[in-house]
Amino acid sequence: MALPDTAPLLVGLLLLFHAFGAWAIVEVTMEDKVEVMAGETAQITCMFTTDEGLGGTTIQWFYVPPNKERQRIYNKEPMHEAAEQNTLFTHRISLNVNGTAAVLAIRDVGVRDNLEFICVIKTLTPEEAEGRTQLQVFKSPTFPTIEAVETGISVNEEAPSKIGSCRVKNGYPKPNITWYRNNMPLRNTPREVVVTSSTTIESSGLFSVQSELTMKVKKEHKDAVFYCEVIYFVPGATKMTESQHINITVYYLPTEVNIWVESPKGKIKEGDTLELRCDNNGNYPSSITTIKHQNSEYSVENKTMVRTNVKRLDGGVYECTFEETDNFEEISGSTKVSVNYLESAVITPKDSIAVMEGEELKASCNALSSLQTSTTWFKNEKLVSKGNTLSVKSATLETAGMYKCVVTVPEMEGMKTSSTLQVNVKGSPQILGPDVQEVETYETTVNLTCSATGFPAPTIMWTTSDGKNLNALQTETEDGAQSVVTFKITSNVKVFCNASNDFGSKVVEFNIKTILNTTLTTITSMPTISTTTRSTTTISSDTVVHTTPTATTTTSTNTITDDTVTQNTSTNYVNDPVQTPTKSPNIKKESKGFVIAIIIIAIFLLAILGSVLYFLYKKGRICGRSGKQDFSKRKSSKDNIVVEMKSDNTEEAILLGVNGEKQQPNDQ
Repeated sequence: MALPDTAPLLVGLLLLFHAFGAWAIVEVTMEDKVEVMAGETAQITCMFTTDEGLGGTTIQWFYVPPNKERQRIYNKEPMHEAAEQNTLFTHRISLNVNGTAAVLAIRDVGVRDNLEFICVIKTLTPEEAEGRTQLQVFKSPTFPTIEAVETGISVNEEAPSKIGSCRVKNGYPKPNITWYRNNMPLRNTPREVVVTSSTTIESSGLFSVQSELTMKVKKEHKDAVFYCEVIYFVPGATKMTESQHINITVYYLPTEVNIWVESPKGKIKEGDTLELRCDNNGNYPSSITTIKHQNSEYSVENKTMVRTNVKRLDGGVYECTFEETDNFEEISGSTKVSVNYLESAVITPKDSIAVMEGEELKASCNALSSLQTSTTWFKNEKLVSKGNTLSVKSATLETAGMYKCVVTVPEMEGMKTSSTLQVNVKGSPQILGPDVQEVETYETTVNLTCSATGFPAPTIMWTTSDGKNLNALQTETEDGAQSVVTFKITSNVKVFCNASNDFGSKVVEFNIKTILNTTLTTITSMPTISTTTRSTTTISSDTVVHTTPTATTTTSTNTITDDTVTQNTSTNYVNDPVQTPTKSPNIKKESKGFVIAIIIIAIFLLAILGSVLYFLYKKGRICGRSGKQDFSKRKSSKDNIVVEMKSDNTEEAILLGVNGEKQQPNDQ
């Protein structure tokens, strides 16, 4: 085998070197420490030099257990290398030799690998050298947790009181905890600040640290912020993390008590809801707060008092008392409450007043109030006066009526009171409307209304022009009386409303005109000798005209204005000089509006027809002959009716007057 063949050669070389007295020189260089985070791979480098070269070099690695001899974990000879069995690193290490650098790699390091490692270099000669490196493993701790005391702390405690505790887990190396108050670090101070810490080594070899802060609490600590800071190490650096911030409850006695009106804001009036609040600048658990009304001894054991619908007697001084129940110490504060009021308005004279017409009217209105008031007077919702006094120098019937006095408080909205005064003016009655009233109607009955003012309330009587008394219903109004009568109409008539009282009377006249339906009349005429006679009759204003016809058969056209009846008839008369007109049995009653329209149209047509006939008459064309027939006009009243009749068989023109008498042309 190769090894037995080379062994004598090596031995010979050693003897040769020994004979000449020349030993090989070996040097090893290593870092003092190697830092790595737990769970990562650590690499420890061993740099060496030797005169013999690498062929006969042996490399060995050892670690030093706590309080024990070193133990080899890896051996590399010129012809063989392997990790030692049954060690902590058997399956986690490997060696990489590159020239004069031997690098030991340790996988998945943990805090238990925080050991010293030794690299030994040997040559063929008895010379050897070694180097040492400390492997340092780091593990970041968890986020710190902090807990404050749940109960309050009294400033009266003589010994320091526990503020809170801070804890951090699973760090390596051991983390450090520092307490802060308002960003200022807290250090141990006798009888003032005490910080105690305890460390726990977990089964994994990691460190858990807990710190507790106790201190002497003062009043100014009630708003203080406390937290803890954790400092831990990582490869090549130091890191820090802060816990959450906490506050503590500090109990201390007050030095001042305040009580105030929470609502309403501003001035208070009767009817409001009053809310009082009480507070103090202390904080003590065993205490009683009481609010008391000094005037009525009304009190509540609370920091809030609510009183609804307050009255003026609810005003006054309210006191709030703080009592510490441990030592029965008291401290109090007070405030004054003013409840403004406005009493009901009072008018003098009360309810009503009566003055003579022409006399002076005076009334006053007042309302007792805690604040300045303003008074106004109204009549029919219209402002008539300002100020407490209502004054009218010369009263008239128009002065009478209901007056309202309104009293308000300008500086407080909603404070208002009012009262009313009935003013009556003594005097003769006055009837509303004109002295004479025209009434036209188609109805058979009419309702007449008469309203009179005056005081005392007038009595209203109804009479007609023919001396009849009418029964009517009378009702009193605010300023007089009103009467309504239902009157049956038989003809045009006058009705009188007479209002009277102790100071006189007043009469108003109602002229009632009835407008009846159109009445048709028959106009009698005497026939002439001729067989056919055509006549034209013009009649105006309530006139019935009797004509004497000159023929057995006569066709007549009668036009009647205003209330005159128009009729077209064909009648046979024999030697009957006068015939009484009769109503036509075939005439139907039309509606009133239709009759009025027919009458207006008829009047209009008659006016046109009359103009045309007059024009033809003047020209002589209406006489039936070539020559003109001139008639001299004669003056007549509007009630005279002129009837012109022309016959086809005679040239004689016969003019009839209103009495049916024959008139000569020169009489016209």
